[in-house]
Amino acid sequence: MMTTYPGNLFVVAAPSGAGKSSLVKALMELDAGVEHSVSHTTRAPRGQEFHGREYFFISNQEFDRMISEQAFLEWAHVHGNRYGTSRATIEERIAKGMDVILEIDFQGAVQIKKIFANAVLIFILPPSMDELRSRLQRRGEDSPEVIELRLENSAKEMAQAHEFDFVIINQLFDKALFDLKAIVHAQRLKYASQRRSRSDIFQALNLT
Repeated sequence: MMTTYPGNLFVVAAPSGAGKSSLVKALMELDAGVEHSVSHTTRAPRGQEFHGREYFFISNQEFDRMISEQAFLEWAHVHGNRYGTSRATIEERIAKGMDVILEIDFQGAVQIKKIFANAVLIFILPPSMDELRSRLQRRGEDSPEVIELRLENSAKEMAQAHEFDFVIINQLFDKALFDLKAIVHAQRLKYASQRRSRSDIFQALNLT
């Protein structure tokens, strides 16, 4: 179990339509110090998604193989498909001092916190269920039946927000993005984070 590493691990979860992906994308455009971790999934690409950019799109057989090889840090069933996070990729990046951000289901976020005690869990909430429904409809990617399933699952997901370190309400995008940037910056300035990332200075100053 890796509990001490120089890089920070940020884990962002949210119900479908809450704006998680848009916020993370905007954060990375503003902060070159944050790297996105690409998850594996068994679902098909949507819209302009590309293999290796938004996700690694793999077959159920390949996903089973990775499970058997214990290649996933976490994996979960979400809306009828499976999603998983590569263990080797995450460990390699944070061990080198990189800050990594994950977009995953709340189940996976809780699993990761058990392995990486220093991981920062962030949950994105919509301002209301009506607004969440409107966002899913405007997205135009799902049938009415799938939207209803996503809304039903959203209530269960949001009930787990208390497990997270921070909660952002995405009512106004710019405000939510400011909040996300503030969390990332504040985490980097914590004593424990500075001690891990700038160990040479701490040692020179005889700080433990």
